[in-house]
Amino acid sequence: MPTLFDPVQAGDLLLRNRVVMAPLTRNRAPDAIPPPLMAEYYAQRATAGLLITEATAISHQGQGYADVPGLYGTEQLDGWKRVTEAVHDAGGKIVVQLWHVGRVSHNELQPNGGKPVAPSAITAKTKTVLLRDGVPTFVPTSEPRALDAEELPEIVHTYRAAALNAVQTAGFDGVEIHGANGYLLDQFLKSGSNHRTDDYGGPIRNRARLLLEATRAIVDAIGGGRTGIRLSPVTPANDAFDEHPQPLFEYVVKQLAKLGLAYVHIIEGATGGAREMPERPFDYAALKQAYRAAGGKGAWMVNNGYDKAMAEQAVTDGADLIAFGKPYIANPDLVQRLRTDAPLNRPDQKTFYGGGAEGYTDYEELSN
Repeated sequence: MPTLFDPVQAGDLLLRNRVVMAPLTRNRAPDAIPPPLMAEYYAQRATAGLLITEATAISHQGQGYADVPGLYGTEQLDGWKRVTEAVHDAGGKIVVQLWHVGRVSHNELQPNGGKPVAPSAITAKTKTVLLRDGVPTFVPTSEPRALDAEELPEIVHTYRAAALNAVQTAGFDGVEIHGANGYLLDQFLKSGSNHRTDDYGGPIRNRARLLLEATRAIVDAIGGGRTGIRLSPVTPANDAFDEHPQPLFEYVVKQLAKLGLAYVHIIEGATGGAREMPERPFDYAALKQAYRAAGGKGAWMVNNGYDKAMAEQAVTDGADLIAFGKPYIANPDLVQRLRTDAPLNRPDQKTFYGGGAEGYTDYEELSN
């Protein structure tokens, strides 16, 4: 019987255990450049089977929050190279999460102060983070403009270029496509944000088109075995909503099954919130079965509010990887703590977003 601490294969990646550090935005990359402190932060957590970086913008247009990193400039790639080298020196594996926020942005963060882009010109009922007098401040998102169909091939190309930059230049072991949490690809998927009447709107196959085109382009560039994807069928994060999520996401995973992905990363329930949502029922076992029945062999990663007992039960039930989010903020040695049933440090919420080493790299680790 497999355990949480056994090695596991995820595509081309042989992982030392089944514990994954989930993406965690920390807003500590001024000018979208990963600082040296970020290399220390990720290296501290390298005992995870896999580290997934904080969401990282594939372009200036894809930027949605202050001081989050990018993957489209030379200085950004140099900063990430310091991170990957530090993680590899510590024996870890790391992939970067490729991010385009779409409408979850603000004019102040966009090129030339322009409007954020979206499948349809519908403002998200959510907030983003700007720096006001050096202080992270939550503000409502700006009104977006609808993307022209002629612009979409360039966005697909940008995803492909970012994946190549990540693997060939920055030294990542692979990438994770952020198709979740109400950001651009998820906005196209879901009926609440996609009111288009062209080939990228309406029926499920059309709304899934951009996500699948971007994924195929990335797989063609770096290989399916180095590519993962994150999906969130029913989360309300960032005003995301679809009237019929079960057939939508079963269609998506059936198409993804053909691409030889390293893993599929599923957020169960509301991101960072309730796992059970009676008002939005969803059958995750059926989703996994649809993926496997269509030939999908990638590792199946589950996420949202897992503790050790839940994680062990999930592995027993057939999950390949378990992603842990907030526990990794305050417990860089989370794998050891889980293995030995040691108590967990509590994170300081005041230091989650922005700042320096405090609440970032200064949490106490267990003595060896």
